[in-house]
Amino acid sequence: MKALCWVGADQLAVERIPDPGLRNAQDVIVKVRQSVTCGSDLHLLGGHVPFMQTGDVLGHEFVGEVVEVGRAVRRHRVGDRVVVCSFIACGQCWFCRHGLFSCCDNGNTSPGITELAWGHAPGGCFGYSAALGGFAGSHAEYVRVPYADQGAFRVPDEVTDDRALFASDAAPTGWMGADLGGVRPGDVVAVWGAGAVGQLAAQAAVLLGADRVIVIDRYDYRLAMVRRHLGADTIDYRSADIGAELRERTGGRGPDVCIEAVGLAAEDTGTRFLYDQVRQQLRIEADRPVAVREAIHACRKGGTVFVLGMFTGFVDRFPLGALMNKGLTVRGAQQHGQRYIPMLLGRMARDELRTEHLATHRLPLDRASDGYALFRDRADDCVRAVFEPGDRAG
Repeated sequence: MKALCWVGADQLAVERIPDPGLRNAQDVIVKVRQSVTCGSDLHLLGGHVPFMQTGDVLGHEFVGEVVEVGRAVRRHRVGDRVVVCSFIACGQCWFCRHGLFSCCDNGNTSPGITELAWGHAPGGCFGYSAALGGFAGSHAEYVRVPYADQGAFRVPDEVTDDRALFASDAAPTGWMGADLGGVRPGDVVAVWGAGAVGQLAAQAAVLLGADRVIVIDRYDYRLAMVRRHLGADTIDYRSADIGAELRERTGGRGPDVCIEAVGLAAEDTGTRFLYDQVRQQLRIEADRPVAVREAIHACRKGGTVFVLGMFTGFVDRFPLGALMNKGLTVRGAQQHGQRYIPMLLGRMARDELRTEHLATHRLPLDRASDGYALFRDRADDCVRAVFEPGDRAG
């Protein structure tokens, strides 16, 4: 089959590799109908995650058709159209039973790497290096899905592939940020980042009853998309003092909930960004926490900051004093998609949650390298690039 493979830092190639087969009784094989780029993939592509191996298949968001079923699978049969959660979880361990699916004890088949780095191993993830299990990714014609009864979800007939695709990762990630961030009716919510996850976190906040949602970014086309599709307020951080602007818009108090949806490659216009950029390039600092710092300083006293962006290691100049003295709650997580995907598919079927506008570019799998270049460089107003294998490509 064809698959998009990592062949070195900033180097991708579509190659022919063996078709996947069933390895365990709980597996299914899915024929991919659509897969999509994600910002966290860029950290792999750029070499920020040092556990990639030549030939690793990228991608972790996809919708497809079940073509083979393991003997212990009970919820799926050949021909089902499914969306698959990006994180792999067994559904039976202590963490899964408590709804913490991305913390699964059994989803990651190579836990030693992340145990050394983080103290404990999270679950597995498609296409995200040996650190998260070494599972082949979704930018391929076929994918093996472990624990399929837990991680694959039948797509309602009313929901198109274009919409269901984002239920794999971006929509549950965004919803988790608003939900676990404690968004309640009447709240003011600020979201850093107007990519797909940031927009879906903002949309979740609106649906959960927030009185006002403010999205912060620097790209005009993404901010225009927020205003057009979400009706949320926007701030361009190139031309505003974010802290002062948020205080002014909240009567001096600050937002109730701040959601960071940027991650380790955060940008800024000031000296703080140059400081972090140099330290990151010299490998003194793993990540650039610009947006996290800003969210902690901007959040109201007693409020909540939720970190959705991908981080991998240590950061410098973390505002611990602000966190403690302001009485903040700071949370973060990889997405617990198994908790949210059924609900999200229901909202999609009722037309309450729309995601199609995020798929700004569509390419055949053969041109996936071009799609990542568009996505990485934010060229041609690209928010997300969708890939369609084989005869489905347009």
